[in-house]
Amino acid sequence: MANTISMQDMQHINLFGNTTRIRTRYCFDYNETIFFCVPKKLISKAIGEGGKNIRQMSTLLRKKIKVIPIPYGIQHVKEFIRAIVSPVLFKDLEIKDNEIILTAGNQSKAALIGRNKRRLLEMQKIIKDFFGKEFRII
Repeated sequence: MANTISMQDMQHINLFGNTTRIRTRYCFDYNETIFFCVPKKLISKAIGEGGKNIRQMSTLLRKKIKVIPIPYGIQHVKEFIRAIVSPVLFKDLEIKDNEIILTAGNQSKAALIGRNKRRLLEMQKIIKDFFGKEFRII
């Protein structure tokens, strides 16, 4: 996982660490939401009692915040993508040599691609950073 970190992402990671007392290296934007990846056992601590930490960060950054588990290897790709695109559903996910192919219905496909392919491009960057593979939607 060679996640590239911009200066803005670094500021978000520092704020997340100061607010939750959990250190992470994984932060990215998707669909106007900031995602933080933490180990699965620390998700409830990161969210805080009654969602206190997430609400505080959301108010400061004026964006939605989501905390998802870190994908450990290629076998967790499906859960990782499902957590990111939620509540949009997809039919199947296929992992080939150098690409990940997501199969979706017409409505879901439109939601996953987004206007001017914005969401598709964001997801391609995320998949490239985390898994080093290409991403396509069929």
